Amino acid sequence: EELSLPTEEPQHEKPQTEAPTSEATPAQPVLEDLRASSITPSSVQLHWSVPKGSFDSFTLQYRDAQGQPQALPIDGGSRSVTVPGLSPSHRYRFHLYGLRGGKRIDRVSTDTVTASEEPLPSEEPQQEKPKTEAPASEALPPRAELGELKVSSVTPSSVQLHWTVPKGSFDSFMLQYRDAQGQPQALPIDGGSRLVTVPGLSPSHRYRFHLYGLRGGKRIDRVSTDTVTGEGEGELPLTSEGSETEAISSDALPARAVLGELKFSSVTPSSVQLHWTVPEGSFDSFTLQYRDAQGQPQALPIDGGSRSVTVP
Repeated sequence: EELSLPTEEPQHEKPQTEAPTSEATPAQPVLEDLRASSITPSSVQLHWSVPKGSFDSFTLQYRDAQGQPQALPIDGGSRSVTVPGLSPSHRYRFHLYGLRGGKRIDRVSTDTVTASEEPLPSEEPQQEKPKTEAPASEALPPRAELGELKVSSVTPSSVQLHWTVPKGSFDSFMLQYRDAQGQPQALPIDGGSRLVTVPGLSPSHRYRFHLYGLRGGKRIDRVSTDTVTGEGEGELPLTSEGSETEAISSDALPARAVLGELKFSSVTPSSVQLHWTVPEGSFDSFTLQYRDAQGQPQALPIDGGSRSVTVP
């Protein structure tokens, strides 16, 4: 069933009735200060604090541009989340709930308006870096440089990108590209990251990705790359007959690796969190495959060290 978003009451009115003192745990956890940063036409990064106690998990609720309720489950250790897939120049109200023992203990809310659409850079050759964006007079003392942007793990619906920072460091990165409909998309990335998975792409489509390195609010450097997504169903057999596992065993690696049970948790109307175990050996990476509501095959590449993933 669809979740019901709270009524649009003022932000400072916290629904204390959700956690009467009779049910409260000894250290009653407190949520504070939900604020937005890295606002782009299609995404918003939210930050919050937990000045007292701790939560098992969080749930972020909001309505999309069509008015449909959305819910995003978040790990209890997180203090920030990036919300992708938003519409430009649109006002959103976000509600963050702190959960403990399956109950909603506290809530904070905030409003934000996404940025208007920015023109993407002109489609110039990849090797031409726009050095003019950061003239030497504005540069910070240790100059920061972006290395080559490389593609790996191409599927019909996603691309994984890697890059290096051979000199200096960046506060954050911004990945820009146009979707299959030609609409500009922007994905903010943490400054410590060196890889990102871009989901929600279309099969057999050519994309040009531009990665910007930001420092002190300025775009210091840029690298770009082109790639074509996989061919869709032809390249993505969803294994119903178990034929793939038979083919693997004949050329298995010396130390056999085994996947344990796949379980789900944090089910919402628009997302599912999956967990799994690796009782024996180890894997380089994982790929999660499924069909969306339109019957289109989707594939999500996952790091080999991960044991859970949220499918939005």
